[in-house]
Amino acid sequence: MQSSERKDDKVKPKAFRTRALVLGGAAALAVMCLVICLLLAASVRSFVVGVSGNTVRLWNPAAGKPVRMLTGHTGNVSSIAFSPDGKTLASGSYDKTVRLWDSATGQPLRTLTGHTEWVTSVAFSPDGKTLASGSYGTVWLWDPATYQLARTLTGFDGYVQGIAFSPDGKTLAFFTGYDYNTVQLWDSAAGQLLRTLTGSDSYVNSVAFSPDGKMLASGSSDHTVRLWDPATGQPLRTLEGHIGYVSSVAFSPDGKTLASAGGDNTVRLWDPATGQPLRTLTGHTSGVSTIGFSPDGKTLASAGWDKTVRLWDPATGQPLRTLTGYRQVDSITFSPDGKLLATESGYEPRGR
Repeated sequence: MQSSERKDDKVKPKAFRTRALVLGGAAALAVMCLVICLLLAASVRSFVVGVSGNTVRLWNPAAGKPVRMLTGHTGNVSSIAFSPDGKTLASGSYDKTVRLWDSATGQPLRTLTGHTEWVTSVAFSPDGKTLASGSYGTVWLWDPATYQLARTLTGFDGYVQGIAFSPDGKTLAFFTGYDYNTVQLWDSAAGQLLRTLTGSDSYVNSVAFSPDGKMLASGSSDHTVRLWDPATGQPLRTLEGHIGYVSSVAFSPDGKTLASAGGDNTVRLWDPATGQPLRTLTGHTSGVSTIGFSPDGKTLASAGWDKTVRLWDPATGQPLRTLTGYRQVDSITFSPDGKLLATESGYEPRGR
């Protein structure tokens, strides 16, 4: 990408700007206003999906019915995260705020203010004691118990995307639109940059830590998935097979499978230990934007620009079900206990 494209990041967050290469700028900006939260219970029959504007809804996934609606944001919701104990829901928005909600009652707990640009990513640390919120050129680390700002990470440009904590909570990974082909690793306690991972030839679109924290995966618009040693910053291997941009990466809960999705309409499963491909899941008729494993690892969900959410058995690669009747889906998240779904549905789900 040319430097002029990189500086345009102030207008469009990078992760969504990557999709503009396929959809066109207007379509990408429309999709940028959407966030999806999907939850799969132990049974694949217990799930619902929705599309979010500036309202979050809590669903009973077993019954497939909404429980309550969370309102308050005055801009589109960009990111949602459950606390590890599932008691608190955080939502980041283009209204430049982070809102905390009681997941059990739907009551607002606090609105965290101070960001001067869109909030584009939120994530809880594994112990639940830190909430990270990313915006343009900053990551703020909050104490969710006291609602106080603990520290601010600065020294970079661009909208922060894809915030991910390592399993031990000591390392924070994210990428920005300005330094488009790098991943930054920070010491979350000291607030210091540890290292920068370089090597991708185009935009980084997604990052994920393995469950044991010994590996970091990144998906890029250069059609590759790269595996890194986060302790040293050294590349471990490059996974090649996609013939389009890689939009999303996710490890299975046991760490034995890595899933990647992208613009070639496929979801690919890999053995992260060897880098060998396991199988390719086909069925989407357009690019796949996001993927996520169920808490028990027995189901993989994928969502795409074909306006469907597809459920797969990752052990066999067989499709389980297809949900239709949606706009483009951009993200998937699960509650920790598998009992609650936070979402906003603009269309009635239809399954087959």
